[in-house]
Amino acid sequence: MTFCEQYYVAETVEDALRALVTSPGPVRIIAGGTDLLLEIQQGSHSLLHTLVDVTQIPELCGLEIRQQELFIGASLTHRQITESPIVQQHCQALAEACGMIGGPQVRNMATIGGNVAHALPAADGAIALLALDAWAEVASLEGRRTIPIATLFDGPGKSTLHPTRDLLVGFIVPLCKSGQASTFKRVMRPQGVALPILNLAVWLERRDDKIVHVRIASGPCGPTPTRLTEAEGVLKGKPPAYKIRRAALQAILSQASFRTSRHRATAEYRRHLVGVLFEEVFQNAWERAVA
Repeated sequence: MTFCEQYYVAETVEDALRALVTSPGPVRIIAGGTDLLLEIQQGSHSLLHTLVDVTQIPELCGLEIRQQELFIGASLTHRQITESPIVQQHCQALAEACGMIGGPQVRNMATIGGNVAHALPAADGAIALLALDAWAEVASLEGRRTIPIATLFDGPGKSTLHPTRDLLVGFIVPLCKSGQASTFKRVMRPQGVALPILNLAVWLERRDDKIVHVRIASGPCGPTPTRLTEAEGVLKGKPPAYKIRRAALQAILSQASFRTSRHRATAEYRRHLVGVLFEEVFQNAWERAVA
């Protein structure tokens, strides 16, 4: 099957952006292609005139500390992120999330930028980055902007990135300090359905046996990857006592909007499962955060 008339390998960010705006027909960015090519093959995405390959742009393949932040290039594969010592040190939830996506072949090809840009409510990489308070660097011919990752999502499978004007360059995550840690876990069917029944990520900072700061993200519990801010408010500044965790779970159940999927799970099962996941993920992050 022919996926496009022209396949263009960009060498710089500006090169890719010019190729997008000058294409004589429908055009899309491609990196790993594990979602886009399958959609075209299955007929759920229209045929394209041009695919702009961004995997050879050095900046999009970068992984480095910049001052007090970690830059993660959008074209890094899930395997590269999972196996990176620097990601494991500063963004353990992301390393764990990327290690659970697909099988080995998918992780060798699929990229973190594609995972986020696809904007699925339960995208594992997006959920982890949301809990890690990541920002996205986006380039256009008008310049660059750095925005909270949550602003990239506009609905199920719908990104705020313009498909022919914007290029997702990478993600910026604060470095992990003493007393801080993160964890990611998910539950999924053993075969047949790639998306999780439910996933959950927690980042927290502890001091003197109290929760100084905490961020919780989960999916699918709404139309986009979701920060569970009500539960965060319950936990912040308090010890992780059982009654506090129970109150946080009630806040999660109050804020989250679970739905029934005939391919994955009922809303009722997800409401039960989120309590199990929250306890496990929170406890893991709390133990990791020992200063």
